[in-house]
This record gives sequence, C-alpha cells and structure tokens, in this order.
Amino acid sequence: MAQWCQLQMLDGKYLEQVDQLYDDSFPMDIRQYLSRWIESIDWDTVAFQDSLATVRFHDLLAQLDDQYSRFTLENNFLLQHNIRKIKRNLQDRFQEDPVHMAMIISRNLKEEQKILCTAKSMEQEGEGTVSTMVVEKQKLDNKVKEMKDRVQVVDQNIKNLEDLQDEYNFKYNTLKNRENEVNGMSQKELELEKMTIGRMCLDLKSKRQEVVVQLSDLLNATNSLQSDLISEELPEWKQRQQTACIGGPPNACVDQLQNWFTTVAETLQQVRQHLKKLLELEQKFTYDCDPITQKKAFLETRALEMLKNLLSNSLVVERQPCMPTHPQRPMVLKTGVQFTVKLRFLVKLQEFNYQLKVKALFDKDVTEKKGLRKFNILGTNTKVMNMEESNGSLAAEFRHLQLKEQKVAGNRTNEGPLIVTEELHSLSFESELQLNQSGLDVKLEAMSLPVVVISNVCQLPSGWASILWYNMLTTEPKNLKFFLSPPQAKWSQLSEVLSWQFSSVTKRGLNQEQLNMLADKLLGARAQRNPDGLIPWTKFCKQSANEKAFPFWLWIEGILDLIKRHLLFLWNDGSIMGFISKEREKHLLSDKCPGTFLLRFSESSKDGAITFTWIEHDMHGKPVFHSVEPYTKKELTAVSLPDIIRTYKVMAAENVPENPLRFLYPNILKDKAFGKYYAKSSEASEPMDVEDKERSGYMRTELISVSEVPSSRMQDNMMPMSPDDYRALERFVSPKDIDDVANNLMDFPQFDVQMNSEFPDEN
Repeated sequence: MAQWCQLQMLDGKYLEQVDQLYDDSFPMDIRQYLSRWIESIDWDTVAFQDSLATVRFHDLLAQLDDQYSRFTLENNFLLQHNIRKIKRNLQDRFQEDPVHMAMIISRNLKEEQKILCTAKSMEQEGEGTVSTMVVEKQKLDNKVKEMKDRVQVVDQNIKNLEDLQDEYNFKYNTLKNRENEVNGMSQKELELEKMTIGRMCLDLKSKRQEVVVQLSDLLNATNSLQSDLISEELPEWKQRQQTACIGGPPNACVDQLQNWFTTVAETLQQVRQHLKKLLELEQKFTYDCDPITQKKAFLETRALEMLKNLLSNSLVVERQPCMPTHPQRPMVLKTGVQFTVKLRFLVKLQEFNYQLKVKALFDKDVTEKKGLRKFNILGTNTKVMNMEESNGSLAAEFRHLQLKEQKVAGNRTNEGPLIVTEELHSLSFESELQLNQSGLDVKLEAMSLPVVVISNVCQLPSGWASILWYNMLTTEPKNLKFFLSPPQAKWSQLSEVLSWQFSSVTKRGLNQEQLNMLADKLLGARAQRNPDGLIPWTKFCKQSANEKAFPFWLWIEGILDLIKRHLLFLWNDGSIMGFISKEREKHLLSDKCPGTFLLRFSESSKDGAITFTWIEHDMHGKPVFHSVEPYTKKELTAVSLPDIIRTYKVMAAENVPENPLRFLYPNILKDKAFGKYYAKSSEASEPMDVEDKERSGYMRTELISVSEVPSSRMQDNMMPMSPDDYRALERFVSPKDIDDVANNLMDFPQFDVQMNSEFPDEN
C-alpha cells in the first residue's frame, strides 16, 4: 500500500504529526494530489544533484498542470484556483533553488516513515503499555470534558432561572392587579395564591444561589485547567520544540494545545455572557442579600483576569527562525539571506481573526551591547494574523525577513567577550489585542529561541554547534549570556543529540558501538564511557581532538556532509560501520575469513573521508590488516564508493592486479552487499563493439583505485589456499555460495599491501 494511503489510516494523534510536516512552503495539497508520483521518485538522490533537481522541479510543475486539467474537466473552479496559486508559489520559492524543494520532500517522506514506524510499534506494544505522557493527556482531556459538562449545566440552569423568574413576575403582577379589582379573588384564594408565590420566591432565591455557586465552581475548575496548560503543557511543548529543532523527534501536539486553550477561552467567554444574563435578571428583580448583587463584580473581574492571563500566554513561535536554504539548521541566520518564522495564536476564536497585528523586533531587550554586533531587520516585519493562510489556525508567517549588520566606526571592536558563533541574539514579537465591546486590552509578546548570526556560510557548522549546546542544556530563551560560562554536558545527553544529527538527515542514528568510539574520543578510554561523564564546550567545538588540527564537532560535521552527498544509501542500509577505533577494528576482523573488510570514517580528515580495512594472513598464519588511503569528497564525486570497492586492485611489478576485498563484515559477499549500488550501465564493463569504436574514435575507459606494493613483499606473502582454508569457508558463507567463492579464491594471492613503515596508517 502506498505510504500516503497508510498515513491516512492512522489515528488522529499521528495525523496531527503529519500535519506538522506541511506548511505554505510545500502544501499538503501537493502531497495529496501527486502522492503516487512523489513516492515513485528517489528524492534522496535528487537532493544532491542540481541538474536532476531542476528536471524533477519542472516535472512536478507539469504534474500540477495535469491536475489542473482534471479539475477543469470537473468544472471545479475552487480547486483550479488553488492549483494555480500553489504553482505560482512553488515557482517563486524554488525556481532558483530546486534542490531545496527536493530536500523538503525527502525530509517529509522520511518523517512520514518514522511516524508510520512509531504507530506500528505502539500498536504492537498493545494497550497495556500506555505511556505516562498519554495518561497525562487523557487526564487533561477528562478535565476539559468535565468543564464542558459544567458549562452545559450552568447554561441550562440559567435558562431555568430565567423561566422561573418570568413566571414569578407574571404571577406576582397578576396577583397585584387582581387585588385592586372590585370583583377580585376571595380571601381564601388570595391567601392560597400568596402562598404559591411565596414558595416560588423561595425557589427563585435558591435557584439564584445555586447558579452563582455553579459559576464560581466553574471558574475554579477552569482556573485549575488553565494553570495546568500555562505552567505545564505549554512549557513541555516548548521543550519538545527545542528537541525537534536540534534533530530530535518531531514536535507535535500544537493542535491539541490549541484546542485546549481555545476551549478554556470559550468557557471564560461563556461565563462572562452568563454574568451579563444574571445582571439583566437582577435589574428586573432583586432583594436584600441577593447573591447576584453580592458576587457579580467579583466573578466578572475574576473571569476577565483569567481570560487576559490565558490570552497573554497564547502567542507562540510555532516554527523557529530558519533559512530556507538550510532547513535542518534552524536558528542559524546569515546576514543578507532571507529567513522565515511562523507564529500561532493558540486561542482560535473567530472574533480574533484579523485583530492581531504582530511586529518583529531584534535584540529588543538586550541592554548590554558593548562589543556585540548590532543588526537591523529588513523586509516586511509586521504581519496580521489570520485563519485563511494557515489551515484554519490563527497564524502569521514572516517569509522575507533579513538581517543587516549595523556598520559602526572602526568596525566591530575587539571588546566583545564572545566569538561570532557564540553570540546569541533574540527575535521577539509584539502585538496587542483590543476588543472594546468585550473589555479586552491585552499586550502580547513571544520570543523565539536564541539565534546565532553568521556573515559567511563557513561559520555555519560552528554556529550550529552553539545551537546544539544551548538547546541541549537549557530551556531559558532569554539567557543570551549562556556562552560566557557554558555548562558542561553529560555524555548521556550529548550522545543522544549526536545520534539525532544522523537520524535527522538519514534513516539511521548511531548505535551503541559507534557511540562508544565517540565517547572514547571525548572522554578517553579510561572514562569507560561513563554516561555521567562531563564534556566541556571547548572540547566539543573549540579545542583540537586527539592532537588533530580541528575540533571534534567539525570532524562530525564533515562526516555528516560526506554521508549526505555520497554515502546516504550505504549508511541507511547499515553497510558503513563508520565510527570504530583501530584496536576494535582489528579485534572484529581478526577471526574473519581473509578478504573480509569493513568501512570506517577517517579520523584525520576535517572535511570527511572514508576508508576500508581488510584482513589477510602471512605465511605463518598471522593476521595482517591493511587500510587504504581514505577517500574524500573529491574522489567520491568522480567514482561512487561501491564502484571503488568493485574495481579496487592491489598490484606489484610483474604480477596481475587483484581485488583483495571479498566479504563485507561480518560475512556478506561483496557483490551481494554492494551489487545494487554498482553503476547500472557501466560502459567500461561492457565491451565496445567495432561500430561504436569507429563512430566515437575513442576506446572506453574506467576509473579504478589501485594500491602499489613492492614485488618482493607480494612474493613473500603469496600463499596458495589450502584444503583447510576451503573448509573454513563454511563458517563464513552459505553452502550454495561455497563453489563460487572457492573459484574466486583459487588463484588469488594474498597481498601485504600496506605496512606502517611505508604507508603510515591514519587514525
């Protein structure tokens, strides 16, 4: 079943997570209309090839044209209009940068897969293992239901009170008129009627007291729920948003939060309407110690203050500031580059539509600016919040903001205590809600998470490191002096965040084996990977690691970029072990069949590089390990790693070149592991017929990697396969593969291709 169809069958809580993936930059309408076509494209590949991204962008526009034609045949004018609008917006956003569109689609498809996996795992766990979070949300839902029930009861009782008071007034006035008539009631009838009216008066007073008490209790229940929302649920949502921004699980529940806030606001508005109705009843009839007279002012003031408090906490930054060119690096902004940010008002009432004008401000509350850079906001920095542009929520999206540094005499001084990528800045938003008829005048303010402002894209990795460290260790959005004395991070915290950096751009995070190696690099082997081991900020991002000329984080960032550009498929299917020490590498390979190899990342390359190490045995049966010089982005741009592995050769003078790589660790045949990634139409592997040769005038060529070794060393280490070697193969491959493997090994010499004396092993 298509992925999009599977998603639509999920429960509402999962559909809400899907809804969070799509916004105006790439509307859900496209995902719906073009679901089959979108899922048929390999967007991971498209996202790293400019020319292919351009082709796919125009293909998508053509698909939209086809959809428009279908709507034309159906005479569906509204959907025709929507498709035209969507197409124009796509052209405006992605015409010059189609790769960005491909990255958005690729990311969304991966997040959809994660949501499906989560839903399936929850279903498998069964109803008996309900998480604490779900239980807490159920408690809130119960409180909301109880509050709604109370509102209905009060509403009905006020109607009953009104009917009772009208009946009382009618009978009282009727009795009064009949007393004045000449032929009025008899004394007995008069006394009986007075008794009836007296009982009605007592019932009326009792009913009034009951309604006032019910309104007071309703406000108490509403205040309890409101307190939970403002003091617990809202901060928890903001914390989940922080986690999502640095690669953690997608932040959801904003729609649920909006529903709760809106329900509380509706309840408070209904209480205020009920109090107005009681005031009307009081004006028609009152008496000494009337509970309405005694309590109305207090209840009115309390309901209004509660509503103002709720509204003042309802403006939130739904999507943090982010450059569209770097969607996975929010809160790092480059001067002169447009960025977007989206706000939402959690109280979704129709009377608030188009009533809120929001203004964006930069470093509004920063008082101590000595030595720090100052910026101006360019672009449209005011927006009116409305429901029409944001799938029904009351929101405003700033799409074309830019920052420009203020030039001061002598440029930036050296008095600043922090480097550029450690300077934290604030982006705040102000608005005011004024509804005179409702007595509402509320000032609203929201603040984004702190941002780092860079002037050159080369500062992006260091800027992102600051964002990671900040959001990992604090939830205080106004702590702009954080890096004057940055706290240390526990390894348990940092390891999770490091894994997120991989899972957010690929399908795999880091496993425990890989994290252990990274722990050793940061904490040292003696630390025994203590989860409470502390890592200082300087060691993570500023000091050189293991005496290399670059910090730990820049090494990780280079590897991430290498994976995204050249190794995505291999990383996703688990072929790359990646992070492993040389000692651990030798331990894993030592008992494996000759020619078994594994892939690991170079520790000596700042920009990211990958190498492979394989095992052979010398004449005495002692294991010998060989590592090839690491491949960088430059080499992998020319030839893919699977094709390098396929064609790799070692050679010496007067000997035939051979490929020493046979099994991917632990015992997977090389071609079985990488065959699906080999170049599909490798012209070099196909013989050129005479006609093709004559027509082109050239002989075909193929780029291959070759390691040269001295012939004497090769002769010393050549040793034919013994019968015991063949029998040993049964431990590594299935019986059906033994014949093929034996044939491959029969004439294969064992090479000592790289020794420390002539080919220094890199870390």
